[in-house]
Amino acid sequence: MTRRKYVVGNWKMNGLSAAIGEAQAIFAAADDHAVVDVAICPPFTLIGAMVAAAPGKAVGGQDCHSATSGAFTGSVAAAMLADSGASVVIVGHSERREGFAESDADVRAKAEAGLAAGLSVILCVGEPREVRESGGAIDYVLAQIAGSVPEGFDPHRLAIAYEPIWAIGTGLVPTVADVAAMHGAIRGALTARFGGAAEDMRILYGGSVNGENAVELLGAGDVDGALVGGASLTAAKFVPIVEAAATL
Repeated sequence: MTRRKYVVGNWKMNGLSAAIGEAQAIFAAADDHAVVDVAICPPFTLIGAMVAAAPGKAVGGQDCHSATSGAFTGSVAAAMLADSGASVVIVGHSERREGFAESDADVRAKAEAGLAAGLSVILCVGEPREVRESGGAIDYVLAQIAGSVPEGFDPHRLAIAYEPIWAIGTGLVPTVADVAAMHGAIRGALTARFGGAAEDMRILYGGSVNGENAVELLGAGDVDGALVGGASLTAAKFVPIVEAAATL
C-alpha cells in the first residue's frame, strides 16, 4: 500500500491578514511537489481570506464544536468551517486536551461532527513525558485511539497525528525507532479494529519537525507525513519539510 505523504501546518494562535502571503508562497512551492498533499490550518479569522487567496488548496480549522449549532459562545461548528471554505479540521490536539480538559469522548464527538460536515479530520494523540519515561507510552496512546476514533467513516478522510506532548515546541524529538514503534502500534490497533481499511489511513508525526530532521522522521516506518507547528508559519521553514516528504 502506497499512501500519499501529507504535510499539514498548524498555525495555532498566530497570524494576521499580512500572513496570507506566506500561505500563498507555501502553496505555490508545494505545487512543485505534487506527490505530497499539503494543508494549512490557520486561525479561524484567516480561513476565508486564505481560501480566497489560494483557491483549490487545502485550508482547515484547528478545532470544531461537536454540536451543529447552539448557545456555545466562542465556538465554531464544523459546518461553519465548511461554509467558510475549509476542507479539513484538526481535533484532539494536546493543547485542547490539556488546556481545555477535552476527553476522548469529546474528541470523538468532534471528529464525528467534522466528518458529518464533509470535512477531512486529523485526530491527534500523544503522551506526556512522565508516561514516556515510565514505559507506558504505547498503552496510553492506544487507549486514546480506542476512545477517540469514531466508527463508520471513510478511511481516506481521517488521519491520525501522533504528537508526543513533550516534543511539541520544545526542540526535543523522540528517536526514529521510537517514532516507528509508536506508528506501528497505532497501525496495528487500527487494523485490528477496521481491518484492511486501516491501510488507507494516514498516520502523521508531529513534534519539533523541521527541515533538518524531516527526512529521517518521515522515513520511519508507518509515518505518512507531518503535522507541523511553529515551522509552518513561514515558507522558508515549512517548504523544506514538504520537499523532504517529496523525496520519500
